[in-house]
Amino acid sequence: MLDANWPDSWRGAFRIEMRAEAIGLAWRGWPVFPGAEPAALTAEGDDLTWRRPVPAQDNWRELTETHPHEVATWFGDDTHSLLVATGTVLDAIEVDDELGKAAARLLRATGHPAPIVAMPNGRWLFLTTVAASIPRELADQASIQWHGANGYIPLPPSPFQHGVVHWRVKPEVWGWQLPEAADVHDVLVRALAGDQAVAPVASLSTAA
Repeated sequence: MLDANWPDSWRGAFRIEMRAEAIGLAWRGWPVFPGAEPAALTAEGDDLTWRRPVPAQDNWRELTETHPHEVATWFGDDTHSLLVATGTVLDAIEVDDELGKAAARLLRATGHPAPIVAMPNGRWLFLTTVAASIPRELADQASIQWHGANGYIPLPPSPFQHGVVHWRVKPEVWGWQLPEAADVHDVLVRALAGDQAVAPVASLSTAA
């Protein structure tokens, strides 16, 4: 979240960065929309925590069709994060950092890295083209979450309670090409099984 103790100049600069990122993604056709600071959840004792950013408006699906020129108007005092809808332009597979690191090594070794987002809660998001399903090996894992139709994920530089969402592999690295979902799914399955061989994924493909 935007720390209440931050100077106004810092908070302003942070929103400017989010606004610029949102506009750039919107111009590239990504269905972005604004997020709000979620309500605190009461944990054991007196600790107050929250899970992750949530949409700022209930009609967030309609906002994904907003023209890029209007995106800048979203980022006022009540905007706390940048979200992107999944299931139309892109999907995301969410994994823990151990599996994320193993899969990232495999992808990097092929010379065709995928866009990867890391969240302060230790979770990684692998962005792909839209898929109709994911392999059973991934679906059966409680620690793996598929963000597809009617879902959304946070994008950098969205703040969490204890840190900021950031790119592990930036969009520029892969030339704004989303990797085919099946290829990334295959790499994640192999990483889950502990396979670190490179050859079978040397032809990893991408789609605009």
